[in-house]
Amino acid sequence: MEFATFILAAQRGYHQSCDRVIGNSIEQTIASEQAGFNTAWFAEHHFNNYSLVPSPLMMVAHCAGLTSTIRLGTGVCVLPLYQPQRLLSEIGFADIVSNGRLELGVGSGYQQFEFERFGVDVDQAPAVFAEYLDILLKGLNQKVFEHNGQYEKLPLTAISLRTIQRPAPPIWIACGSARSMCRAYREGHNLFVTAFHNGLENLRTLRETIEAAAASRGKDVTAVKIGLLRCCYASDDQAEIDSYLDNARFQRRLSEALHQRRQQSRDGYLLQETPTQQDLSFETMRQNLPIGSVSRVIDRLLEEIRILKPDQIAIQTQLGDFDQKTMLRQIELWGDKIIPAINKSLGQVKA
Repeated sequence: MEFATFILAAQRGYHQSCDRVIGNSIEQTIASEQAGFNTAWFAEHHFNNYSLVPSPLMMVAHCAGLTSTIRLGTGVCVLPLYQPQRLLSEIGFADIVSNGRLELGVGSGYQQFEFERFGVDVDQAPAVFAEYLDILLKGLNQKVFEHNGQYEKLPLTAISLRTIQRPAPPIWIACGSARSMCRAYREGHNLFVTAFHNGLENLRTLRETIEAAAASRGKDVTAVKIGLLRCCYASDDQAEIDSYLDNARFQRRLSEALHQRRQQSRDGYLLQETPTQQDLSFETMRQNLPIGSVSRVIDRLLEEIRILKPDQIAIQTQLGDFDQKTMLRQIELWGDKIIPAINKSLGQVKA
C-alpha cells in the first residue's frame, strides 16, 4: 500500500501569514519524505484562503530541490485555467528538476469564484478539461503535434522540455463522476477519489461505481491505480483530535460554499465559514473516519482498504490553522507506527 500526504495549504485567518502557510507546507513535505511516505500532493486554488498554492507545479519544482526520494504530485492542475501548450513545457520542467519524480494529477475544477476571475465559464469546464487533456496527451507522446478543437487550435507545435519519465509521468484524474472514471479506464490513467467525511457505506458505493466504470470499458478494475484522499488522525489526546476535526470541517464548509457558488466573503478575500446542512458532528466524523487511537486508525484503515481496495491512501495534513508542530509529530507517527503496521497486516493477508 502506498501512502501520501495531501497538502492543501489553507489559511484560516489573518493570524496565519501567507509565507508561514507555504513554509509549513514545505516543512510537511520534507517530513513526509523522512517518514517514508511515497508521495506528497499539492492542491491548486486561487483568490481566497481555501488554499494558498496557485501552482502545484511550482511547489513540485521547489520541493524537488529539498527532497530526493519522495514523489511529488499536482493535486490537481485545474486544466481549464491553463494554456495547455504552456502547461506542457512546465510539466517537462518539473519532471526534469525532480529527476523524474512528478505525479501529474489533473482535474476540471468546480469553483465559479476562481473561473470568473480567469474569464472562464465554469459550466464548460468538463468539456474544456476533456479537450485540454487531449492536447496534453498529444504533447507528451509526440515530438511534434497539432490540434484543431473547439477551444484550442494549434499549428504544428514542438515542446522543447521533454519529461524524463517516458512517455509521460503517471497521470491521475480527479474523479468526481462516472464519466471521468470511464475516461481514466479507457486511456489507462489513475483515479483520485474521495469519500469526504462519509463512512463505509459511501466507500462501498464508490467501489461499485469504479467497478462499473472499468467494466464499461472492458477493463479489469486493477488496470489503473486508485488513490483515496482521506482525513485521518491518530492520537489519544481528545483536544488534538477535536482541533483536527474542527479544521477538517472548516475546510469542508469552504469547499461546499465555493462549489455551490456562495462566496460568503466579508472583505473580498477571507471566505466566511458558515455551518451547512451537510455538517457532521465531531462524534459522527470520528465514527466515519480513521480517527482516534493508533490501533483504532490502523483497524479502521484496514477495513476501508478491504472495501475500496485502493492502491494509495493520501492523508490530509495541512488543514486550517492546525498546529504545525503537532502535525509534524503526526507525520512522524505515521512513518514510525501506522504505515508499517498496515503494510505488515496487508502482507499477512496476502500470504
